[in-house]
Amino acid sequence: MSLTLTIAQIIIEKTLDHGRNAKMKPLGVVVMDARGVVIAAAISDGSSLARFDIAAAKARACVMFNTGTRGVENFAKDRPHFFQGAISAVQGGIVPVPGGVLIKSTEGQILGSIGVSGDTSDNDEIAALAGIKAAGLVGDCG
Repeated sequence: MSLTLTIAQIIIEKTLDHGRNAKMKPLGVVVMDARGVVIAAAISDGSSLARFDIAAAKARACVMFNTGTRGVENFAKDRPHFFQGAISAVQGGIVPVPGGVLIKSTEGQILGSIGVSGDTSDNDEIAALAGIKAAGLVGDCG
């Protein structure tokens, strides 16, 4: 199974729907495949300038470390010197806070990741999980 454009668009649509229904601030959402290539992205009306960049950096962190950004956050705390090096080595950056979630098949295969930015990190993560679940897939927060 692979993460198709159609599936990525469903994930984005349902993530944004969840954010609106939960009265979250405007969200930016980026879905990447397992290699870290952007498949689809959307930014809500009224979002601030950096939403795409931060959402992409959360998604990139997931595929780089094969874990959700909660796991990346713990890794950054445990190995700060390595993490600083990794940040400088990766074009586009990585952000180690909740809101980045691995997208997995129901069998556990990593298909890609989603990064969400705009509200609190916890709410970003909740919206991402709602989008993934609506597409019939499994989210891994780390």
